[in-house]
Amino acid sequence: MYVGAYRIEIFIPASNSLKAKRSVLQSLKAKLAQLNVAVAEVDGQDLWQRAVIGVAAVSGEVGYLDELPNRIESVIQREPRAQLLRIERDVRPMME
Repeated sequence: MYVGAYRIEIFIPASNSLKAKRSVLQSLKAKLAQLNVAVAEVDGQDLWQRAVIGVAAVSGEVGYLDELPNRIESVIQREPRAQLLRIERDVRPMME
């Protein structure tokens, strides 16, 4: 079994308030959750135009976790209000 942790930095250029940012993030988090992953905002909560989202996934196949950043990127690119800045990933085998 493998665990993947992903740190995603997002820029929301048209956001002029935390409420506007929250609207974009809620939409993104719901779409990302459809990939069967856990999603949470993990940094930048007080910034209007930037966000850091953490995504976690578990799989028996390391290939699925290696491919997940491409799927995450695809979801974010379909959201016109957000721009993907960076995805960092850490995939490791689970300790038994």
